[in-house]
Amino acid sequence: MSSTTVQTEQAVSASPRTAPARPARRRHRSRGAIAATSVTYAILVVLAVVYIMPFLIQIATSFKTDAEATANPVALIPQTFTTAAYERLFLNSDFPVWFANSAVVTIVVTLGRVFFDSLAGYALARLRFRGRGVVFAALVAVMSVPLVVLLIPKFLVINQLGIYDSYTGMIVPLLTDAAGVFIMKGFFESIPASVEEQARIDGAGTFRVFWSIVLPMARPALITIIILSFQGSWNELAHFIVSTQNPALTTLTKGVAGLASGQLSQGSQYPLKLAAAAIMTIPVAVLFFVFQRRIMNSSDGAVKE
Repeated sequence: MSSTTVQTEQAVSASPRTAPARPARRRHRSRGAIAATSVTYAILVVLAVVYIMPFLIQIATSFKTDAEATANPVALIPQTFTTAAYERLFLNSDFPVWFANSAVVTIVVTLGRVFFDSLAGYALARLRFRGRGVVFAALVAVMSVPLVVLLIPKFLVINQLGIYDSYTGMIVPLLTDAAGVFIMKGFFESIPASVEEQARIDGAGTFRVFWSIVLPMARPALITIIILSFQGSWNELAHFIVSTQNPALTTLTKGVAGLASGQLSQGSQYPLKLAAAAIMTIPVAVLFFVFQRRIMNSSDGAVKE
């Protein structure tokens, strides 16, 4: 009995000493996790600053005078705040014409790509016709060809069709793109075919099934196409160089490129150039921030069999 009592007393006396070991390990682990998280956030903050800094410098420089922008181009706070660059763009240049041309072309091209890319993607995903595999292989091959290689053939075709130096020549060649068709085809294939069976039983034709049943379910892919098409056509430059030469049809990309080469006057013109670039980024940035959560959200509109 005495030995048992002694062992019990030893165990009781030893237990308080070993109990604090677990909280110490937890504290050690929690400190390590906090340190790792802090390092991760610090790296992310540094990367964010690196990417955001050029945009901040662009905005700040657009409100500087020419002399200040040349003397201290990377300062984030203008010593003399002025809107002279923006006033000159809108009042003493063709910038409003460039903006209007880009807006017209971009809106029409975006709507056209959404419609035609969806039609082509649905045809490749659902319709059975001879040569479908060849068409898809050609589509993938076009995606791998650098766009600069197609500039001269594109110019020759536009000139031969008699649509050079016109809105038609600027818009029609951009109405479809291989990447958009590829995206739409992949999304349509993820939709169960059984969704369309009921509509076909009710007598709906192929286009009615596409327009009323399948297309509304492809909203995530459509939003992706809208963003990519808007951004691509808004920032397009090479195509507009080979399709137009009339100053009245100049787009923002061609106009800003002209400003970069000193089109309006002599000197660096840093505020003028960066003000034009800042305005040019606004539509794309607004569109992206509005729809960023919906880009290829495949869970939206999904149907399970």
